[in-house]
Amino acid sequence: MIQHLPIVPILLPLVAAIVLLRKREGVDPVRRTISITTTTLLVMASLALTLQAADGHIFVYHLGNWPAPWGIVLVVDRLSALMVLLTSLLALCCLMHACSGQDGEGSNFHGLFQLQLMGLNGAFLTGDLFNLFVFFEVLLLASYALLMHGGGKPRVQAGLHYVVLNLAGSSLFLIALGVLYGSLGTLNMADMAQRVSSLPAERTGLVYAGALLLLVVFALKAAMLPLYFWLPRAYSSASAPVGALFAIMTKVGIYAQLRVFTLIFGDQAGQLSGLAQPWLWWGGLATLAVAAVGVLSARDLRIQITYFMLISVGILLCGQGMAAVDSRGALLYYLVHTTLVSGGLLLLADMIADQRGKVGTRIARGRAFHHTTLLGALYFVGAIAMAGLPPLSGAVGKAWLMSTAAFNEALWLWPVLLLSSLAGVIAASRAGSTLFWRRSDGEPGGTHLARGKLIGTASLLATAPLMVILAGPISDYTQATAAQLGATQQYRNAVLSGNTRAQEGVE
Repeated sequence: MIQHLPIVPILLPLVAAIVLLRKREGVDPVRRTISITTTTLLVMASLALTLQAADGHIFVYHLGNWPAPWGIVLVVDRLSALMVLLTSLLALCCLMHACSGQDGEGSNFHGLFQLQLMGLNGAFLTGDLFNLFVFFEVLLLASYALLMHGGGKPRVQAGLHYVVLNLAGSSLFLIALGVLYGSLGTLNMADMAQRVSSLPAERTGLVYAGALLLLVVFALKAAMLPLYFWLPRAYSSASAPVGALFAIMTKVGIYAQLRVFTLIFGDQAGQLSGLAQPWLWWGGLATLAVAAVGVLSARDLRIQITYFMLISVGILLCGQGMAAVDSRGALLYYLVHTTLVSGGLLLLADMIADQRGKVGTRIARGRAFHHTTLLGALYFVGAIAMAGLPPLSGAVGKAWLMSTAAFNEALWLWPVLLLSSLAGVIAASRAGSTLFWRRSDGEPGGTHLARGKLIGTASLLATAPLMVILAGPISDYTQATAAQLGATQQYRNAVLSGNTRAQEGVE
């Protein structure tokens, strides 16, 4: 059973989705139970994979027992296991929130949710670029429907822009795959890395063009400037559990950049070595600066949170642009922090909107409401963490990245990151004081706090102090992950040798 564990994060949500999609209308306790049970089992399977990968082994699963590069392979290393675990934890908290009533606003929520998890997990586990495209399409198709869940004009408008842009991105992805396959004769990432390292000069131009097309596609998925403008409206218009799950979507683009431009076009790629780093570095700085302006200008809490997410995207891109093991270790720590905390803040914004009535999440004077102390405390924790103030995990991640920038002589990160953090503090302070202190006269209103919403939201926001308490082991894991990511020969040997398990440090 253990040898088949790598495929469980894909099969488990797939089977659950098939079961859940049999009946189209309504939501019943059985379907909620199936969805939550499946996601809980997914958390357990992901944790088992992470523990197995933590000792430095790379596990390769050959579907149909066909060897690479001809067959389909799933690869579990520290990075892919971490991303699958992060996805399942976020998904479980989002489901708790959704099962308090928002899953009933439209049809097929739970089936689509599981298909989304299947696509996300497949993208993190695949060892083949074409199958990365396939899983991208699976998660995108599910996200199209989930974005529209519940209907309404804002969701339809945001969904139209989201669909058109991602269809364009998918077309570019296919063109890039065609160019690379025609030039290299393979789309298995380990095999591509081998062939790029000994690429004939006459094919260098085509492969360079294909790599740049991939960079554009992954930049669109990650929401790098100037391809970021779809994100604030789409994420803020979606229902709260869907928007919170989408916090992992930009990280798919970050993951793909890390994997492809470290493994295939990394240090051993000859003339193509490090071709993405300047684009990621300057694009990350520009994204960081523009997102800081967006945070200050936002007049709605949901929009403000999405711009906080864009600030984190800029930070992660800068971490990649430095192209060093220590910077990658820092960005992976920050990636875990921002995914969980931003998802928790989007869930919290929905709870605040329930209490404020017609004013909703607009940063404007509204009626007094019950549960102000509890919701205010949760917002205080989330806002401090996202703005990067001590003593929570956002400060740890940013300080680590700035220290690596000083070591790698990338000092442009310091002023841009510090100014964006200042903008975040100002914006979060203004929003918090308006939401919780500036109240209209009259009796307090608001609804009862649903237990599922409270548990899901508090669990995600609690990771901010928890990641500080466990900063030692978490940073050790992310640093080891970054070192393994840079040891590309180990990955190649594991996939192409036919072994299902490769020891760390094999050359």
